Amino acid sequence: MKLNFAHQRILAVIAHPDDTELLCAGTLARAREDGAALGICVLCQGDKGQPEKPIRNLTAVRRAELRAAAKLLGAAVFTHDCHDGELVEDAVSRATLIESMRQFQATLVLAHAPEDYHPDHQAAAKLAEAATWFSASRGHRTKSPALPTQPALWWMDTLNMSGFAPGIYIDISRHAEVKEQMLACHRSQLSRWKEGDPTALPVVMRRQYQARGAQAGVAAAEAFRPYDAFKRARAW
Repeated sequence: MKLNFAHQRILAVIAHPDDTELLCAGTLARAREDGAALGICVLCQGDKGQPEKPIRNLTAVRRAELRAAAKLLGAAVFTHDCHDGELVEDAVSRATLIESMRQFQATLVLAHAPEDYHPDHQAAAKLAEAATWFSASRGHRTKSPALPTQPALWWMDTLNMSGFAPGIYIDISRHAEVKEQMLACHRSQLSRWKEGDPTALPVVMRRQYQARGAQAGVAAAEAFRPYDAFKRARAW
């Protein structure tokens, strides 16, 4: 069975500027080939991920890295202004994300799994769950009109695959190189690890897409779990 993402508008809702590369960039690249429109919505500034030698204006640096990576996909970028470590599911953050979903007119949202390791990822999951629902509610007013229906929602794999039970695998064997190229744009973060460190982002990313690929019988894969909830599940 091969999924086709033609006519979809896929929005990745992520906590930090380099999370797309680690968890869903291959799927976005494959969807682009099918003709899908792509968007990346980053909820946190990325201001706390300092390397050993601190970087001035880290938020601006990381947003420039984000845009360089997104350009490789031709993806629209939405940035929110929460500081790292302070993301919570509240009315203000919810309304901001609803507006981003409406501006982009998302039909499928990819979001962090609720059980992922990072508190910001967990908060992002709660926000995505709420915003996908309320984005189609005319009573929740933002600058843009309500969507005609709620976007489908897929939870992304957890980092290092910890405690995540995949519901679907996407074959990204022809798109793993794009993940590598996009991650290379995030120089400020790659400099935080020394060579040979098994927790370095490129090592973790490569190990993950190869392991998920092995589970699915292909060279490389990304894993997701469709959110089985009213109006957020779809037949594909």
